[in-house]
Amino acid sequence: RRVLDLPALELADGAIHAVIGANGSGKSTLARILAGVIKPDQGGFPCMGQAGYMPQQSYPFRMSVVRNLQLTGAGRDRAMAQLELFGLAGLARQNAKGLSGGETARLALARVLMEDHPLLILDEPTAAMDVAAALRSEAILRDYQARTGCTVVLVTHSMTQARRMAGQVLFLKDGRLIEQGETGQVLSHPRRAETQAFLDFYAL
Repeated sequence: RRVLDLPALELADGAIHAVIGANGSGKSTLARILAGVIKPDQGGFPCMGQAGYMPQQSYPFRMSVVRNLQLTGAGRDRAMAQLELFGLAGLARQNAKGLSGGETARLALARVLMEDHPLLILDEPTAAMDVAAALRSEAILRDYQARTGCTVVLVTHSMTQARRMAGQVLFLKDGRLIEQGETGQVLSHPRRAETQAFLDFYAL
């Protein structure tokens, strides 16, 4: 079964791209291909395998929270500063396997942002977080992107998050790219009826 059938895909350098679409539309498959986790049957992407990647299912390693960040090669002081930024410093000595879902998601995002990447692939990074943690993580991500100038692909089910974060939006349906463009245009004045139907469902 063909789950993703895309034309040549262009991503604007240094921009945040939100990928939206219903479940099963191919969003996570696109993220895995861009991250180099799976290989496409045809074609490719210049940065495949060079990306920082946070999969939809966040995972901690069975060690302390601070050691999870030190796996990137960072020293303890750098790791502790990152935990402080994400509001996790008080859990530094705790075994990461005991974290809640939202805490695990923050840890996973903190870990991938420990290093500078030319391309950042984030698959529903804040889905398990509460509102405060999600907004805090979005602010950290914006600062990271502004500092590094990296290109970000953000898979999200939240249209409000797409509007807050992204300069570009890609709408997938049934494994195909239906519409791509500036966030305001795609979310407010879509050109395709399929896009409008999707947005109407989310009452946007």
